[in-house]
Amino acid sequence: MDLKDIQNLIKFVAKSGASEVKLETEDIKITIKTGSEEGKGETTYIQQIPAMAAQPQMQQQPQMQQQPAAAPEAAPAQTDADSKYVTIKSPIIGTFYRKPSPDKPVFVEVGDTVSVGDVLCVIEAMKLFNEIESEISGKIVKVLVDDSSPVEFDQPLFLVDPS
Repeated sequence: MDLKDIQNLIKFVAKSGASEVKLETEDIKITIKTGSEEGKGETTYIQQIPAMAAQPQMQQQPQMQQQPAAAPEAAPAQTDADSKYVTIKSPIIGTFYRKPSPDKPVFVEVGDTVSVGDVLCVIEAMKLFNEIESEISGKIVKVLVDDSSPVEFDQPLFLVDPS
């Protein structure tokens, strides 16, 4: 069942007047509750059910063992190189934008010198555009997020050389 099917199911249930609908298949479990109780909005719960076959589980285990072995080799080299830099992190969840608008230039480029209070980017959250200002002075060494990408709270955005 894809996203379009789920959206159509939600619309159908909302129009039908049912207060709650549960649908369970081999791989997915969906519960839709409509706003019939005390003016509450529609609620949808979707749960992915993991496959129970033994063969897919055996295939996943070697992959999990290989990934941690590769990660420690790459991490120390990057940590040593980046240890002298200050990481500017996202204070909120939202969409990261490097420009104030599509037709304007980016706020900062790699190599630019920034001061405390300079705007580095904009993060859109709930249709509000929040300017993210630098908390330190220094030179932008690396932009860690692509333009128009979703970001999480405390996700690294920029590396700044304070020297």
